Amino acid sequence: MSNSPMATSFAQRMEEGQAYWRTEAGRSLWETQRACLGPVVEGRKGRHSLEMSMGPALMTMSAIPHVIHWSPNRAMAMSDSSLVCPPDQFALPDRCLDAVVIHHWLEHLPEAHHTLQEATRVLSDTGVLVLFGFNPIGLNGLTQRWRKQKAQFPWCGQWRTVNRLRDWLAFVDFEVERVDYCCFRGPMSTTCGERWEALGRRHNLPLGESYMIQAQRRQRHAPVERLKFGLRAPASTSSLGATRSGASARYSSGQSRLKKDSESE
Repeated sequence: MSNSPMATSFAQRMEEGQAYWRTEAGRSLWETQRACLGPVVEGRKGRHSLEMSMGPALMTMSAIPHVIHWSPNRAMAMSDSSLVCPPDQFALPDRCLDAVVIHHWLEHLPEAHHTLQEATRVLSDTGVLVLFGFNPIGLNGLTQRWRKQKAQFPWCGQWRTVNRLRDWLAFVDFEVERVDYCCFRGPMSTTCGERWEALGRRHNLPLGESYMIQAQRRQRHAPVERLKFGLRAPASTSSLGATRSGASARYSSGQSRLKKDSESE
């Protein structure tokens, strides 16, 4: 994977993304996203989690002790324990993670729905899935259509709506529990103003530059099948009497034959 052409393409896209997150605009967005993620993972219990991030690590405040970071190749791995594999084939067993965070990667993968299927496969029944994406109906999303430099990050990605991802999650038997919008700023602004951020977060206005989707597996209760106790009708008195009479007659006949045999002897 680390030397394949696809891995090289993902590594190049990741380098472009990291360069954006080092800018003032990217740093401001990352801070608001981290503020949204904090309440979701701070008090969450568990042992293992996976972070698939375009920018700096977001799960630094998580209560889950072991955080696995995904990387497209070994050269960009954060540590020796990083997960280096294709984004649609996680080298992990089923339902082994308590949290999975995908930070803007679904916008830059050719088969993003396969990555989403893998994320749901490795999540436990009580695990949480968190998706970050650029909001196509936000202020910056509406201006994306008229930008001339669409080849640059973050404008080069395929921005998907919350409803689109909601349909994808429903297909893999996950349910969206909450959607939070963050980073409320104008098209020409590089920072998220505190006043507008507080107003937008308070009312959760769908005009933020980014959204955070929180989803969990649908809990299905085992079907309860009621037992039917069918009691058979008791046998009729006549049939019981006939059976007993028949048995008594055979018994009397046998006794008579034994008596005759003894007398003849």
